[in-house]
Amino acid sequence: MTSDEHARLMRANQANWDARTPVHLASRFYGLDQDLDPERWFAAFEWEDLGDLTGRDVLHLQCHLGTETLALARRGARAVGLDFSEASVAAATGVAARAGVAVEYVPANVYDAVEALGGRRFDVVYTGKGALCYLPDLERWAGVIAQLLRPGGLLYIVEFHPLLNSLGPKPAPGEGPELLLRHDYLGGEGPVHRDATRTYTDGPPVEGATESYEWMHGIGEVLGALTGAGLSVRRLRESEELPWPRWPHMKRTPSGWWRLPEPRIPLLYGLLAHR
Repeated sequence: MTSDEHARLMRANQANWDARTPVHLASRFYGLDQDLDPERWFAAFEWEDLGDLTGRDVLHLQCHLGTETLALARRGARAVGLDFSEASVAAATGVAARAGVAVEYVPANVYDAVEALGGRRFDVVYTGKGALCYLPDLERWAGVIAQLLRPGGLLYIVEFHPLLNSLGPKPAPGEGPELLLRHDYLGGEGPVHRDATRTYTDGPPVEGATESYEWMHGIGEVLGALTGAGLSVRRLRESEELPWPRWPHMKRTPSGWWRLPEPRIPLLYGLLAHR
């Protein structure tokens, strides 16, 4: 696909996330009308990998409602969140204000982040949990990351495992409850087109822009893009747990997160790299 075609599909995604925002903002899934605990979206290993954030400049890319951005700020970071959905940025700003947490939010496409942030550089760039699938070009993305990081700065990706994205969430008629491989693990076959009035949260149907596009990215593709941009990978973790029960037969773990019954498979991965 050409860059113009990528831009067109990303504009469709932007409109879709604008339409999703009011549904997510009011959902029980995010629970923003309750006592806000943004750290529930973090695995314990994330804080171990990130280390002490006190006084560090941290950028959260594709931040949506800013739940993780708030947790980073509460850990002492000077936190900035960036998202291409202006509706999400407005909502995140309101959530941070109600929580009494100082966070700066910037509306911009991730590919335009260097210009949108005025050339600022950061000690840590954090991203993931449903972010990379909305990016058509990981090599270009990795180049942006390299420009956003100070020398020695850290990139931390905590993302849904490509194996998770390959599993079908619902059995076909006549099949049992077993999850089957229904989608590509590897990228390269173009975007997956979706047209849905429901998102991953509870709440009413999405109104307006219901179409979206997702690109599959295997872990090898992610690693190749980062090393090609000059970053060095320090650590790669695979985790069997998710912060919410994606499928009904998942079991709660002592951490409060959720896993599938046996056999154990990776559902999430954490990748730490530095410039």
